[in-house]
Amino acid sequence: MGNTENIYDIGIIGGGTAGMTAAIYGQRAGKKTVIIEGSTFGGQITSSPNVENYPGIASVSGSEFSMNLLDQATKLGAETVMEEVTGIRDEGKLKVIETAGKEYQCRSVILATGVTHRHLGVPNEERLTGAGVSYCATCDGMFFRGRDVAVVGGGSTALQDAEFLSNYCRKVYLIHRRDEFRGEDSIVKRLEGKENVEFVLSTTVKEIIGKTSVERLILNNKKTGKEYKLEVSGVFIAVGQIPRNEAFEDVVKLDGSGFILAAEDCVTSHPGIFAAGDCRTKEVRQLTTAAADGAVAALAACKYIAE
Repeated sequence: MGNTENIYDIGIIGGGTAGMTAAIYGQRAGKKTVIIEGSTFGGQITSSPNVENYPGIASVSGSEFSMNLLDQATKLGAETVMEEVTGIRDEGKLKVIETAGKEYQCRSVILATGVTHRHLGVPNEERLTGAGVSYCATCDGMFFRGRDVAVVGGGSTALQDAEFLSNYCRKVYLIHRRDEFRGEDSIVKRLEGKENVEFVLSTTVKEIIGKTSVERLILNNKKTGKEYKLEVSGVFIAVGQIPRNEAFEDVVKLDGSGFILAAEDCVTSHPGIFAAGDCRTKEVRQLTTAAADGAVAALAACKYIAE
């Protein structure tokens, strides 16, 4: 199995805000940590042009915020690895993180794999992400003050996004593919009473148009079959989130949607394995809650190691 020099106190799977915060707290507690990330350090926030809702930082780009976190973690001694994790194997006192080419022995593990937002899959969606296409109304909504925007989705998140945006935007179009919403009826009633909110039901987005930023949407009415244009400066897509926990479904318990079952203490069903950030069951998924989870999970891991 190798000598103790190759054993990490805390193995962190995922290099987003939760994972990097966990590394900072782990290193400051004198533990040897490694962050294993499969794609991009920083996670989803790196695509946000401005972050203005993080306490103590008036304004920063998502990429700068992420790089500052990574720099802080590595300067404290955290190691980083760019590899896709394929699974975890429990060997008693050690947990072995498996990747395609290597294995990492750890005394504890923090799962901080985050989520991916479900996309519409329409033309120009990817190209205009961060330039009018957003997946987080509370992150980016303030940048559309006094402008016309659209929200796409029919669940509670879409309804909440529309309500939030209605406080700042001139007009909010709430586009849903069905003829009624799946979200909370109380929010639907509140939205019905707002003059600047318009429901666009039984309708799908066929294309997003814009040279350098969103200019309009091409919509399709499912009942009439007609296509038409809707002039907006921004489109907020709220059609669900997809957790990336498939590789751990045999190790920790997941809920019906694939999120890791863990409460505010970040403790999972498996001793020595903790969950932090958007990948776990929780009500609020924001930078602040991801950072909080990272701290809680790291300190819980330190306590577990000491037992």
